[in-house]
Amino acid sequence: MIHRLAILLILFVSAPVGAEMPIIQVKIANHGLYTEVASTQQSRMQGLMHRQSMGQDRGMLFVFPENGYHSMWMVNTNIPLSVAFIDEKGMILNIADMVPHTRTAHGSAGLAKYAIETNLGWFWERGIKAGKYVTGLERAPAAE
Repeated sequence: MIHRLAILLILFVSAPVGAEMPIIQVKIANHGLYTEVASTQQSRMQGLMHRQSMGQDRGMLFVFPENGYHSMWMVNTNIPLSVAFIDEKGMILNIADMVPHTRTAHGSAGLAKYAIETNLGWFWERGIKAGKYVTGLERAPAAE
């Protein structure tokens, strides 16, 4: 019995986080973005680590349990990313570009409830800057 439980625990811990995450579409300035939703502590910690690529118009939405000064870094992340920090009303506070395999902390410019990571330059290529609103966030599960 203990042996079976240990095997199940190993399978659960090693399962890819992305396979368990819901996907929702959000819109920013009429640009659609399909996001995997990281709403649990484990999925937020895992983020996009160890991925080799991400499709066009794809990203990850991080839902935090509280408004706060949150930050991201790129340890064990292979893909160059841009991150937008978003307040509870859906307004983008700031956007930062991030370099793979670095420990540089990229923080929110204000109290953030969400963050969206996507391929490097996605926001810039669409002219999206701080002050724009993200719609569709209400479809994301609440943070755990």
